[in-house]
Amino acid sequence: MMIPWWVVLISSIMISKRFFFLLLLAHLQPEALVKGDGTLIKKTCKNTNYFDLCFSSLKSDPSSTNADPKGLAVIMVGIGMANATSTSLYLSSQTRLLGTANDSTKRVLKECAEKYTYANDALQASAQDLANEAYDYASMHIAAASDYPSVCHNMFKRYQGLVYPPELARREDGLKRICDVALGIVQNLD
Repeated sequence: MMIPWWVVLISSIMISKRFFFLLLLAHLQPEALVKGDGTLIKKTCKNTNYFDLCFSSLKSDPSSTNADPKGLAVIMVGIGMANATSTSLYLSSQTRLLGTANDSTKRVLKECAEKYTYANDALQASAQDLANEAYDYASMHIAAASDYPSVCHNMFKRYQGLVYPPELARREDGLKRICDVALGIVQNLD
């Protein structure tokens, strides 16, 4: 069964707005999203490059209440998977919206959607690595997931006249930051 394009578009916009609101709220009042063990989350997030993103993301997840550091890494990986999936769906919907217009743009958007799917796959592999306590492999897969958006960005540069969409740049930055936080947590696991 094929999902109508407008459902995919609305879903990706809703996820995007929720994520943006969460980041905005966290930036204004990071302590306002208190659900999990604040002490462990603060200690964990201090070892990352994006404390506010880490703190707000982990505090907003109800499963963080009982999570150990490895569990917090799994939560961040899950957030990255949601971001990658949302971006892939967004790109697919943009491709459908173009119809028969500009084949170069459609080709690049389709390839970018695939890259974000690969990022999701890499993050899924890292979650399995974390479950197996294979932290080096988890780090490797998270780093790979973080690189896929750059590949997408570079594809736009190959075609003269194609402009990298600001929404895609925002999503790229978001996934890279999420992966950076997850990597920071994993690198501090025993």
